[in-house]
Amino acid sequence: MIKYTILVYILMVIPFTGFTQKGYEVGGWLGTSVYHGDLNPEINFKSPGLAGGILGRYNFNSRVCMKFSFNYGFIKAADEGSDNNFNRNRNLSFQSHILDISPVFEFNFLDYVHGSRTKYFTPYLLGGLNLFYFNPTAELDGQRYSLRKMGTEGQAVGKEYGPVHAGIIMGLGFKWDINYDYSINVEWSTRLLFTDYLDDVSTVYADAALIRARRGDVAAALADRSLIEGLGAAGRQRGDSKTNDSYSFLGIGIVKYFGSIDCPEISKIRK
Repeated sequence: MIKYTILVYILMVIPFTGFTQKGYEVGGWLGTSVYHGDLNPEINFKSPGLAGGILGRYNFNSRVCMKFSFNYGFIKAADEGSDNNFNRNRNLSFQSHILDISPVFEFNFLDYVHGSRTKYFTPYLLGGLNLFYFNPTAELDGQRYSLRKMGTEGQAVGKEYGPVHAGIIMGLGFKWDINYDYSINVEWSTRLLFTDYLDDVSTVYADAALIRARRGDVAAALADRSLIEGLGAAGRQRGDSKTNDSYSFLGIGIVKYFGSIDCPEISKIRK
């Protein structure tokens, strides 16, 4: 996956000659966020969350842009109601707010020039990296607890997974001008994360007595919520550590353009 991402970067930064638009854009977007991981292995869209953000984009020319965005998303999932018998009996759940910083390159498939009567729209491809903050929580007896601090898979005190991680971004979108100043952007992007603990589930069940001794009764109860006796025995599968988690954003935004259109080289006056 990393090799393909590097290839996308190389293709995006190849210089294009003859394209004349430069300038920057600022705007915002609103949409939905979807989580994919151990509690949603089939990418079920039953529990979308609210998402949105602000963005700034610099146009190097009419084909290549760099965008920096600050995004918020809410994700959640639960084993309850799953079609998978193991997941349903595992009975885990979580939710989390996400704060996401994402620098990406965009490649326009068509020449895109603000103010043009013919080049006012284009589909585009995007790729980059993200840095994000998350804090999975779950409810027990009417109270919500931070799962990271509970060491639910037997993590030693001080050895818990961190609240900030990174990932690789891939996505696509479509943008078109309303007028010279404003455009509408529709975009889908997914974050392939470098962590499998977005949902607090990754490996195997730890010994309940060990968790209770380290973290207390609440932590032990949150670690094993299974509906079948013995399913949560130490060493049995709790998650799938072979595949990391991910989350996606789908949204529509309004962007304002600040810039100019340079004359093509062939039209410039030579001294």
